[in-house]
Amino acid sequence: MIFETIMIVFLSIKALAILLCFIRVMMGPTMSDRALALDTVGLLLIGFVGSIMIIHETVAYADIVVVIGILACLGSIAIAKYLERGVIFDRH
Repeated sequence: MIFETIMIVFLSIKALAILLCFIRVMMGPTMSDRALALDTVGLLLIGFVGSIMIIHETVAYADIVVVIGILACLGSIAIAKYLERGVIFDRH
């Protein structure tokens, strides 16, 4: 009983944090703020899905966590490259 209540509160707080990070991605004053917020969204989603795995007592969603982690990493690399050079793919 108490565990379920704690997990519901935890997931609610994490969902609110994801929403606030999405607002920062949309309205961030600089591109660096947007990149950091997008990376934070990826990490929060990993924690969110991990918490759901704990609630359901399964590892069926573990592949989703891996995919989110890979996409967050690739997204961070692409944004950093864009901020540094102005393009993501060099066409030489």
